[in-house]
Amino acid sequence: MNLRQFKVFRRISAVRGVAGHSVPGNSNLLLIDLLQPLIMTRKEFIKGSAILGATIAVPSIVKASGLFNQSNDRKVYRILNSDRTKVGTLPILRAFAGDHLDYVSPYVMFDEFGPVDLRPGSEPLRVNAHPHAGVIPTTYFLSGSGHHKDSLNYDFQVSKGEFMMFSSGKGAIHMEETGQLLHDKGGTYHGFQIWLNMPAAYKWVDPTTSVFREKDMDELHTDAFDAKVVLGELMGVKSKIKLLSPAFYYHITLKPGAKMTIPTEPTHNAFIYAIEGQLELEGQRSLKANQVALYQRGASDIELFSENGAAFLVLGGQPFNEPVYSYGPFVMNTEDEIRRCIRNYQEGKMGDPDMVNN
Repeated sequence: MNLRQFKVFRRISAVRGVAGHSVPGNSNLLLIDLLQPLIMTRKEFIKGSAILGATIAVPSIVKASGLFNQSNDRKVYRILNSDRTKVGTLPILRAFAGDHLDYVSPYVMFDEFGPVDLRPGSEPLRVNAHPHAGVIPTTYFLSGSGHHKDSLNYDFQVSKGEFMMFSSGKGAIHMEETGQLLHDKGGTYHGFQIWLNMPAAYKWVDPTTSVFREKDMDELHTDAFDAKVVLGELMGVKSKIKLLSPAFYYHITLKPGAKMTIPTEPTHNAFIYAIEGQLELEGQRSLKANQVALYQRGASDIELFSENGAAFLVLGGQPFNEPVYSYGPFVMNTEDEIRRCIRNYQEGKMGDPDMVNN
């Protein structure tokens, strides 16, 4: 079957050297046909993994500013609302997926799952076995626990404060669901799955899965804020997690009435996702819960203030100067590589989804 006949690939030339793509949401359903006979069990995953844009937020300005703008402050490019959708039986908020690559690379997709309250013994929220290639889906838990099982013979329970990286490389299959702890005791399931792109040189390496405990991620505590450095370095505090290219991932709580300055490399991308509360950004812009602020490159400091306190993520890194093609769960550099991924999945080279689901 020729992918061209569906016109699912569209190269977008990025303004500043990062190439991207777009795939219409309904075309993603064609992946069901292309992946025969080893079909993904849940059509909901296929639909939920479509490359879709987020909604641009109506600008909101704070009346009384708590910040003083400086010449070395990063400027906000755009604020986006996240969109509600489902992956499998799991409700999510999607901030971006395959779009805005010039401002979010090396990341390519951002989902917040939950919060969902579960009773003891309730059926798990689940995304059945599905493949990935060329990308690193990362999972970080704010509360609750998750169960990951894959075709690499990994079978993990991941809990609050822990971080998982499914480095899919040339291709592997995994299943995700709420964890045993939630099944036994109930509780709140809440966290993030954020896809980190892999450089072209690593797209075809052997896949692997890693779980990092809290001891692998250092923390910084001040009178103004508390920060957990999941990836990268912040103010001299470093994560122990090794990466294929420079990137950062901070989980920060800013206290009421507090300001903070986040230094970044001016040539790297940076963006902020508000988990709860409200932040004041440069230019008296307001960032509310479940919104993402994309920043321009060219300056270092991200200046923030919160009148009543806020929790948020700050992510970014060195943008890839490479073309990006994505089709559902495959993130590659050429159309031919996407074809190769689909063929490898059809031929069982990424594993058996039935075995992963059991």
